[in-house]
Amino acid sequence: MTKVLIVEDEVLIAREMEQFLRQSRYHCDIAYTAAQALLKLEDNSYDFLLLDLGLPDKDGLALLYEAKKDMPDLSCIILSARGQVEDRIRGLDLGADDYLPKPFSLPELHARMQAVIRRKYGLREKLVSLGEFQMDLGSGQVLHEGTAVPLSKKETDVLSYLLLHKNRPITRMQLSEHIWGSYAGEDYDSNYIDVHIKNIRKKLAAKASTEWLQTIRNIGYKICV
Repeated sequence: MTKVLIVEDEVLIAREMEQFLRQSRYHCDIAYTAAQALLKLEDNSYDFLLLDLGLPDKDGLALLYEAKKDMPDLSCIILSARGQVEDRIRGLDLGADDYLPKPFSLPELHARMQAVIRRKYGLREKLVSLGEFQMDLGSGQVLHEGTAVPLSKKETDVLSYLLLHKNRPITRMQLSEHIWGSYAGEDYDSNYIDVHIKNIRKKLAAKASTEWLQTIRNIGYKICV
């Protein structure tokens, strides 16, 4: 599950974004001030920062500078009513991936987030081939000959995360954190992940080979494409 920090001082806008993105399989936290955002960034690992520039306690670009200094791989889309070219240029220079002026549509925001994710992980197309299967990165569906394979939400989350890190071993703990949003701590049991992988293989193997989904002994799993 992609983890998103929404930094927006307008409560209604922030909650609308949160509700929409949760429906699209994102885990969202909200910060209404720069101070709240910095505390959340210190305590959590996020994939995405959705950043309003007009914060009540600090300029959003200053927050972006601090965030990227500590987390250079953090993806960021600036959301702002400030349309000056200088702000856009400075935001991009500081490491923002995109700039979306207000007012904006939530479907466009989601489409831009998906585009950033595809660029970040070197996935040029929305549909990615996995052997005889295809995965739709937008919907999370796995298709075989154009027909969706009935995977659960957590199963598609596991596959999506492995695909975004294709050809790299991903540990069971990394997958667990991705699915449940945080480390499971004392309740952590790597068998949870193994069960999901087993179910994925069983459902897909009824259609075609899943040799691309590999087990890395004593570590975890990886997708080879």
